Amino acid sequence: MNGGTLEIDKTASILKLLGDKTRLTIVKLLKEHDCCVCEFVEIFKMSQPAISQHLRKLKDAGVVRETRRGQWIIYSLNQESEFYPLVQAVLNHLPSQDYLLTELEEQGLRISCE
Repeated sequence: MNGGTLEIDKTASILKLLGDKTRLTIVKLLKEHDCCVCEFVEIFKMSQPAISQHLRKLKDAGVVRETRRGQWIIYSLNQESEFYPLVQAVLNHLPSQDYLLTELEEQGLRISCE
């Protein structure tokens, strides 16, 4: 298999990951803000295992990374990923999703997982 095909395969798998609306929104949010699972649970009104599954897929692909802060795991966009330029290019075409975090703050649900 030549390098070109490998790149096409890798790119297709990243685009497939981002083709899921929830994951795409998660990644767009992470472009501007680090978040923890509990915040995504509130934003998407999904169970914690469901959100964790999405994050695990993104982490396995190297799109996001996790950092432990005490008992919390904070997720951020992995800017060192070879796919970061591709992810960034996709995200640049999307409107900001910051209003989702603003709504959380207004409900008093934005977690400061410090």
